[in-house]
Amino acid sequence: MGLNYKDSGVDIDAGLEAVRRMKNHVRSTYTPLVRGDLGNFGGLFSFPATEYKKPILVASTDGVGTKLKVATAMGKHDTIGFDLVSHCINDILVQGATPLFFLDYIGVGKLYPEVVEEIVSGLAAGCREGGCALIGGETAEMPGIYAPNDYDLAGTIVGVVDEEKLLPKTTITPGDLLYGLASDGLHTNGYTLAREIFFTKYKGTVDTYLPELGRTIGEELLTPHRCYAPMLKEALNQELIKGFAHVTGGGLIDNIPRVLPKNCRVIIEKGSWPILPVFNVMAKIGDVPQADMYRTFNMGIGMVCIVGSEKQREFEESLTQAGEEVYRIGQVEASAGTDASKVILR
Repeated sequence: MGLNYKDSGVDIDAGLEAVRRMKNHVRSTYTPLVRGDLGNFGGLFSFPATEYKKPILVASTDGVGTKLKVATAMGKHDTIGFDLVSHCINDILVQGATPLFFLDYIGVGKLYPEVVEEIVSGLAAGCREGGCALIGGETAEMPGIYAPNDYDLAGTIVGVVDEEKLLPKTTITPGDLLYGLASDGLHTNGYTLAREIFFTKYKGTVDTYLPELGRTIGEELLTPHRCYAPMLKEALNQELIKGFAHVTGGGLIDNIPRVLPKNCRVIIEKGSWPILPVFNVMAKIGDVPQADMYRTFNMGIGMVCIVGSEKQREFEESLTQAGEEVYRIGQVEASAGTDASKVILR
């Protein structure tokens, strides 16, 4: 008897079932600007060009790294999509952009419709919170590339900002203040080191309960990535912010210099914000040097805002009204040094 596609490892019927399961989740993100429906060859979006003087499109593509291994080990896939959307929204927020729409890619070794539905439910939740539409994507079953229970997840976001409101501003100058917004955990970075610490050196599992964390290792590591767009919307509208740094791979050390002028550096005051227990636990178990901790993890600060001292009160009030606690973590200083000396921890 001859071979067919299913015999070789690709189940078209499972793919159709996955699409059927995800339809309501995807449609829940639609805004009045979405055209067409799920299943078209391309996503359709009516770009609101007339609402902007000089619209600049801002696009970003990212993934969630080896946090996927934790989700797979726990058999819990309904938050990993939220992580991805939040990460991408935060990345374009750094340039002052409002998200418009999102596209995802899911590559699997074996297509389990219920798992794909869980992933897409998280994507949809992230899009709803961030105010963007999930207008398309790709689910690819690729045996031989991925193991049967493994999958990869990536996404692309497109947003818009008026050219005159692009960030960072060229007016960042010595004397400006640094504010930090709290993270809820590792977010989506540093998981290869975290897994080495918890699962190899400590020899724990995702079900191991750690009193210092008040929950299991798996629960801690799957804590979702925060989306900062809703709480910063008013501060952006009032143009209170000169620049952002989304604290992802490279931590505070490598991300803040990306938005600084050549003649500036920042002084960060350690102890000016609470360090989450998970970072202290990892540093202790893994005997990780402090320099590596600050360059690998966000250390409790997920977004850094650069604010002129004359806007200090208004900025703090806008965050308080949004229900967000904000920490003043340092300031901008003059510097003629190299990138290696752009961030000083004091």
